[in-house]
Amino acid sequence: MYDYVKGQFAYKTSSAKGSFITVEAGGVGYQFEVMDRDYANLPELCSDVKIFAVLLHREDKMSLCGFLKREDRDIFNILTSVSGVGSKMALTLLNSFEVTDLVGFVLDGNFKELTRAKGVGPKLAQKIILELKDKLTSYQGVKVDVVSSCSSCVGVKSQNVEDAQMVLLSLGYNKEEVSGAISKVLAQVSKDASAEDILKESLKVLSI
Repeated sequence: MYDYVKGQFAYKTSSAKGSFITVEAGGVGYQFEVMDRDYANLPELCSDVKIFAVLLHREDKMSLCGFLKREDRDIFNILTSVSGVGSKMALTLLNSFEVTDLVGFVLDGNFKELTRAKGVGPKLAQKIILELKDKLTSYQGVKVDVVSSCSSCVGVKSQNVEDAQMVLLSLGYNKEEVSGAISKVLAQVSKDASAEDILKESLKVLSI
């Protein structure tokens, strides 16, 4: 229903229940629950701000979660599609790890790293790895041929490029966006760049 809300940063509050901000847009104040990391990186009060949104439906109420970065919002949506992972747990995971680190753990099957997040035990961590990896690699049939068109990309492991490509597609970026970003990144990274390295640099390009 909502993609993002762009407006004036009105105020923020934080308590044991979570961190919240209010953005005024078109005369309406939208309250978002946000990650602690985003809460700490907000602009000055009354500044313009763009918040990527998720509308949450619960039995007793509806609420909004907000993110300063599109990729954080999109991985939040994927996390909450994993059985046993609600919005609070997804926010906890995103507070504990950067998106590229989280994706790296999933692609490597490193469930032990996930247990560093509060409330994530070994069983839940393994479940997250299993289900999330399936969701993040669901675009294996879609090819974005960027290596062959990049003369300075010789030597970059194709599997790492494909892994980064699949994650970007699963985060909602289209083939043209992914192709353009990865092409720029592959012209700059070393030949031993990992999928996580390529993903991290591609997200920087896409966020401009």
